[in-house]
Formats: sequence, structure tokens, C-alpha cells
Amino acid sequence: MLVLLPPSEGKATGGARSPLDLGALSLPELGEARAQILDELVSLCSGDETKAAEVLGLSEGLRGEVAKNATLREAGTRPAGEIYTGVLYDALGLATLPTAARRRAGRSLLVFSGLWGAVRIGDRIPSYRCSMGVKLPGLGALGTYWRNRTPMAEVIPQAAGRGPVLDLRSAAYAAAWKPKGALAERTATVRVLQSKIVNGVEKRSVVSHFNKATKGRMVRDLLTAGAAPSGPGELVETLRGLGYVVEAAAPERAGQAWGLDVVVTEL
Repeated sequence: MLVLLPPSEGKATGGARSPLDLGALSLPELGEARAQILDELVSLCSGDETKAAEVLGLSEGLRGEVAKNATLREAGTRPAGEIYTGVLYDALGLATLPTAARRRAGRSLLVFSGLWGAVRIGDRIPSYRCSMGVKLPGLGALGTYWRNRTPMAEVIPQAAGRGPVLDLRSAAYAAAWKPKGALAERTATVRVLQSKIVNGVEKRSVVSHFNKATKGRMVRDLLTAGAAPSGPGELVETLRGLGYVVEAAAPERAGQAWGLDVVVTEL
């Protein structure tokens, strides 16, 4: 099973050595596109700091990210699974997974990124700031840029193989690649809904913190259990067996993905 994750806005600092080696990253077919974005980003952040902060959507308190981006080619690196932090990754707890589960994570997790396209958690990358919603002056909106790149359309299906795809990306990152055809029918997208009883009536809503934490725990539980579902239907049953309340909507027609609502009452 292939699991697609969003990155985190917050990131740990890079390592003290081992600068970026684009050629060593997984999915090498994305290398040319990565290099183009990296060159554009470094150039932007090496110039007018105010303009760069505006393009990247950075607040005054995050202006230091501009200088960090300017040195991405020389900066130290760490595995992507250590660089990405935040609620989802805290709940996933990669560092504390049992050994077998960590190996499964290395094979099955792909993190989408505005800068890298998609990386595996073992890929060494520097800390950076460049969301999928950024519009770089020379390349335009990164979500559109990646979606229109032929390698992206080819390598993700290759990575998925014949197994199911669990898509946990947010909308901005889902824009970079969308499954088509038979692969879409093996894909399950997930929405986490918080359920509350208000005046005797159940109300459901999407709450960011619940959404991220639940997705992180869900991936951790699947990895720890060694789950290997053959398709979305079996994935639903696996999640229910792990204690999740899942409401599933199978595709109504060919070429559509499954929709899974995971209902939670507390964090």
C-alpha cells in the first residue's frame, strides 16, 4: 500500500553536514523539475528579501526563512522523516516505531512537497520553506507546475504498483497529482470529522488539529499492524478492526476514488 502525506509547514533544522544531493533522492525522474524549482527558489531568496517573503507568503516573524532558502544547496540535510514536524508527524512518531514498522514506512510513505514534488521519508533534504500554493515568478503555481509534468504522472503510479493508495494529502498538495483510471478506483481519500452532540443532535465538522492528529495515528497503527490490504474495501475493514469508525463511499462510476470519513469524538 502506498500512503500519500502532506509535508508540514514547520520543519526541523537541517543537519550539520551532508549537503543536498539531488541525484540521490527517490523518484529520480523528478530530478529535472526539482532542479528548476530549486534554482528559482534560491535565486528568489538571494535577492530582494521583501519580494521573496511576499512570494512565499511569509509573515514578518518568518522572514528568516528567506535567508535559509538562499543557502539550500549548501545547507546540511536530514532524512525527510526528521525534517517534517507538526501535528501529523508527531502523532505518526516515526522515530518510535518498531523496527519492522519503520522499514514499512520507508517503503510505503511518500511526502508531497512544493519543492521536491514527492520524497520518501529516508531521503536526505535540507530544511526549507516553499509550500505547494506558492507561485514562483518564473514557473508559476507549483501545484499546476507539478501536475503538468509528465514524470509526476508516471512515477506515482509506478510507486503504487498494483496495491491500494491511501491519500491523506490536503487539497493544495492533492492538486499536484490526481489518480486516474483504474488507479483512482484503488485510491481512498480520507476526511476526518469530529462528532459532537449539541442539544441532543449530532453535529460533525472538520477540525484541523483532529484531522492531522488522527491521520498520523492512523498511519502509525497501520504500519505497526503490518497491514497489507489488497484494496480500499479491505483497507476499510482493517481500519475498523484497529478501532476506527469509518464510513466508506465506494466509487459510483469508473475512474473515481473511494471516499472515507473517519469519525472521531475526541483527540
